[in-house]
Amino acid sequence: MSEIEAAVLEPNAVVLAVIDGDTMDVDLGGRRTTVRFLGIDTPEKTGGYLPAECGGDAATRRTAELLPPGTGVLLQRDQELYDRYDRLLAYVYRADDGLFVNRYLVLDGYAGTMHFEPNTEHRAVLDEAQADARAAGRGIWADCGGPNRQLEGAH
Repeated sequence: MSEIEAAVLEPNAVVLAVIDGDTMDVDLGGRRTTVRFLGIDTPEKTGGYLPAECGGDAATRRTAELLPPGTGVLLQRDQELYDRYDRLLAYVYRADDGLFVNRYLVLDGYAGTMHFEPNTEHRAVLDEAQADARAAGRGIWADCGGPNRQLEGAH
């Protein structure tokens, strides 16, 4: 399902709030559910639970721009449904145009890939997007030298 961009999709959830670059709250069947985007990892934002990382605030802003409250999304699961924090694990597609949000964030340099077996359905697509972003020097590759770079003085 990774190459369906430009298609209109039937949403199965509605965005309530973006928490950070790779996590959001959605209305899923009338229930508030926290979703963790599969296959990617965005840098930690300022003021979160972990020390802030280079590009974290930009990634959070970009995800919020792509998925403002009220946006319909199609959540696609992989093998495991929840992570150890009880967040729903999903590949996220914007319903109005089919944008594969996980891939876009990697391709545009807001995220790096992060794969956990057995949730690897889109591994090749995401790895290709990361190689492209790195080669082109987009986002965290240009600004931070790559993902997971803690900000100076971050606690």
